[in-house]
Amino acid sequence: SPATNVTHVSELPTSTMLEHAAQASTTAAENRIRLEMNRKLKALPGAPITFVNTLDRTSPPLSFQFVTKSVLREGVEMLDVETVVGCKKCRPDMGAQKGCEYTKMCDCLEFAAVDEARLTEEERAIYEASGKDNISRFGKKFPYFSSGSRKGCLVPFYLESRNAIYECNQNCRCGPGCKNRNVQHGRKVELQISKTRNRGWGLRCTQNLREGDFIDTYRGEIITDAEAIRREQEAGLGKPSYLYVLDKFGVDNGVAQEDLYVIDGEYLGGPTRFINHSCEPNCRQYTVSYNKYDFRIYEIALFAYRDIPAYEELLFDYMDKDDDDPLTEPEGEHRAECNCGAKNCRKWLWV
Repeated sequence: SPATNVTHVSELPTSTMLEHAAQASTTAAENRIRLEMNRKLKALPGAPITFVNTLDRTSPPLSFQFVTKSVLREGVEMLDVETVVGCKKCRPDMGAQKGCEYTKMCDCLEFAAVDEARLTEEERAIYEASGKDNISRFGKKFPYFSSGSRKGCLVPFYLESRNAIYECNQNCRCGPGCKNRNVQHGRKVELQISKTRNRGWGLRCTQNLREGDFIDTYRGEIITDAEAIRREQEAGLGKPSYLYVLDKFGVDNGVAQEDLYVIDGEYLGGPTRFINHSCEPNCRQYTVSYNKYDFRIYEIALFAYRDIPAYEELLFDYMDKDDDDPLTEPEGEHRAECNCGAKNCRKWLWV
């Protein structure tokens, strides 16, 4: 019988195999991946989300799962719906059919920041004597413009501060059309995931954004602090982190660090998972609560920090902190070089 060439498994792959593999076209597979990604994006509710890549043939990771709400993992508990207190004195027909009209009547604003500019001399004396802790009796501000060219946009009192936003909820009497409901209605703007030249995937809006426009929430798996630590240790240094600690209310309300929750947007979440960092961002993240008594679970909402033209990349500051929370420069292995290119770039990031 004719001789047969036999190749031992230890010699695989052969040079011929490698040469053929290098010459093989991957266009068909790349096209199928793009089609599948487009199918996933088209199936999402709300304004369209698309992706574009004019630089190479890659697509956003197909393994990433898009969700409209964060998913609670083991050990995470949201307060019972019975703890959600709605406003009882407001009505849908108040404020020119816009729901809540007076901040002192809206129970949802009980813990909202006081509008100190509106305090009378007598009110200011009482307010300061209390150590600025007795805030429920003083005037507040609703977070959104209710009319005019900036209707629905975040007002400067919130836009220029780190004050928590308290929206009305399902137990309120103001009705679903209340002007104090915005983030809960979901994203209204069209977004596009796009490949950048030097920062991987990024996000932009296909329409002009006004200063204070709501873009979308940052969402994902809500996990315990212990699970977040485990995932970070397993990933190791140098791997991109998508963790966001929900610590806005914890310290002031007796919640220990180890009892805080963390959002992990790496494997599932929304399009904001693809937003890149800048030391001079055009977007900013804000705390939005629908239950003023739940100090561990709330929304992280991104708003336009200035007018943003269509197709300008959306960017937020990964190191953004509360006004009274100092930003310390990291050292050693916890320091990474920042290449955002901003004029006033800090030149470093935490990792």
